[in-house]
Amino acid sequence: MTSADVRCELSQRFFFEAAHTLRRTLETEGSRRIHGHTYQAEVTVAGVPDAATGMVMDLALLRAEIARVRALLDHHFLDEVPDLGPATLENLCAYLRRQLLPTVPGLCAVMIERQASGDRCVLRW
Repeated sequence: MTSADVRCELSQRFFFEAAHTLRRTLETEGSRRIHGHTYQAEVTVAGVPDAATGMVMDLALLRAEIARVRALLDHHFLDEVPDLGPATLENLCAYLRRQLLPTVPGLCAVMIERQASGDRCVLRW
């Protein structure tokens, strides 16, 4: 195997706290009222490590982009976040993808999880 055959995935996790409402047909009572969650997110980049640095991407650059996007969600009312739509796990994954894709080369997956309720969504492409 040569170094050109080596492909790595590099991930970074972060947390944010946010509130929202959700219109749905089941479990409507709690969902329609404003309520909040602690969300854990993970973004993954993939690629061949650079021969000189040994890195797929400098984690400092990835963390800076994550901080920018985290600021759009952390301690916000998600119903009011532009271009998010209903604050489902699926929409949160898609939102993170749209926000990070232009500035994070090799981005290939986004995960959102609410550990307290055991809910998780992974978006891969």
